Parts: sequence; C-alpha cells; structure tokens
Amino acid sequence: MCCVYSKKGSMKHLLWFALSFFAGLAAGQKVDQARQLFEAGKYDEASKLLLKVPEGKTDYAAARYYLGRIAFNEKKLDEAQEYFEEAIDANDQVADYHNWLGNAYGSIAQNANMMRQGMLAPKMKGAWERAVALEPTMLEPRQSLIQYYLQAPGFMGGSVEKARETALAIKKINLAEGHRQLGNVYQYQKKFAEAEKEFVAMAKADASYKSALSNYYVNQKKFSEAFRIFDEELKVNPYDHLAGYQIGRLAALSGHQTDRGEALLKKYLTYSPQPNEPSHAGAHMRLGQIHEKRGNKAEAKKCFETALRLDATLKEAKEGLARVNK
Repeated sequence: MCCVYSKKGSMKHLLWFALSFFAGLAAGQKVDQARQLFEAGKYDEASKLLLKVPEGKTDYAAARYYLGRIAFNEKKLDEAQEYFEEAIDANDQVADYHNWLGNAYGSIAQNANMMRQGMLAPKMKGAWERAVALEPTMLEPRQSLIQYYLQAPGFMGGSVEKARETALAIKKINLAEGHRQLGNVYQYQKKFAEAEKEFVAMAKADASYKSALSNYYVNQKKFSEAFRIFDEELKVNPYDHLAGYQIGRLAALSGHQTDRGEALLKKYLTYSPQPNEPSHAGAHMRLGQIHEKRGNKAEAKKCFETALRLDATLKEAKEGLARVNK
C-alpha cells in the first residue's frame, strides 16, 4: 500500500507540475501577444489579454507593466501609477518599471496642486534613481533626472551642479546625447555661448542630431544658422528628402524662405517616408503653418485638415486648425 500511495503521490505531483508549467507558459504567451498588440496601438485587445494573467505567475509583473503603459498612453495617470507600482511589487529588479513609475509620478505632478507636487517629487526622483541604479546605461531616467534637478527647488533635491554631473555621465554612455544634455543645462543657466558649443559638438558627434541643433538656433532666433545646416546637406545631395523636409519645417516655424519651404515640402510628399522619418501628415501640417504665416487661412485650414485625416493625434495640427477657425 505504501508503494501504491507513493506512486499516486508522484502522479499527483507530476500532474500539478505539468498544469503549473503550462499555465505559466500560457501566461507568458498572453503577455507576448499583448505586447505586440500594445506596440500596434490595439490597447483594448492587449488589455483583455493582460488582465487574464493571474497574480503570482512569472509574467504577472510584465502584464501589470504593460497595463500601466496602456493607461499612461490613454492619459489615465493615476491608474498607470497603480499598475506600475503593482509591477514593482511583483518584481522590483526591472529598471523600466521604475522609470515608467517615475514618468507617471511626474505627469501627475504637472497638473497637481502644490501639496501633492511636494509629495510626488521625492517619489519620482527616487523612481528614476532606482532605474539608473538597476541599469546604469539607461538614458531616459538620467534625462528625466536632469529636468528634475533643474526644475525642483534646492530643498527637494534640485541642483544645477547635479544636472551637470548627470549630463557628463551621459556623455560616457552616448557622446552626442551627453553634449545635448549639457547644452540644455547651459541654456537653462543662460550661458548661451557655452550651450551653442555643446550643441555644435552634439551634431558633429552624431549627424542625426542636426535637427536638434537647428531647434536651438530657431529658439535663439538665429534662423540663417538653422537653414545653413540643411543647406549644406542639400549641396552634398540635392535629392536628400529629409534635409528638404527640415528646410520646410524651418520655413513653417520661422516665416522665412516660405516659397522654398513650400516647394520642398511638396517634393517631400512625393517621397515614401521610412519608419521614424517625418510623415506625410507632418508635411501637410508644416504646409498649413506656412500658409498661416502668410495669412492665408483658407489654405492653412485645408492643410491642417488633411494632416489630421492622416494622423488624428497631431497636436500642432489640431492647434493650428483651432487658430485658423477663429
């Protein structure tokens, strides 16, 4: 009887193990499917899968994290905070969980009263610092900490020197981004000559940052310097559609060289943008801004409406349409 009981016990143990294994596998598959749906912007479908992952399973933390990301994108910030906290309660060793919890705290604080801002400030700072401690090469929490150090009062941990130290640390990870962040610190201090040197060094370190250098010049009303960056690109390659788009964008923002900017944006619309390149919706929006600068509200309205038909999320197009409809 003892042997029979032992065999039955072993069978029960194996059955329990198998059920647990396949349940865990199913949970993992749900999270993987949900992640793909999340990345495709199918939030409702992703949420239904993620909510089925039970507490205690290996992938529970990841499920709560993606529910937090969905809530954050849908501007349900308090809900996002709760999901990120639950993810960390289940697994506190993932830097991205802490980073996004800090982002949630920071976004909530933007529209909170002073008392709640005071309560949230050390939490967001702590979340980003924890993310850096877990993953020292992760840039986003360091970038957020720089903004925190520059904006927070001294008694809450604000410090220009800490912001500068963080920017120097970023330089060791990503040289161009480090120059950009140090330029931002100098710009905050109104040390514009030092800031410009950093932004120029940034673009030299990585050509993909040239648009950030042009943004600096636009903010400083140095429009000729901003145009020169992309004029040089077009001299090398007259068929550089991205440089052409950037000149159109500068024309839209500055009101300078609008005829040329309009022509280059229309040329860009004949090009098929690659992922992470400016969209056709963005090009129509910039054309609308050019027409608005000229005082042609009817044409501006058409362009803004076209932009929003192509991408209903374009904030600047919505704002432009509201302006010309007044």
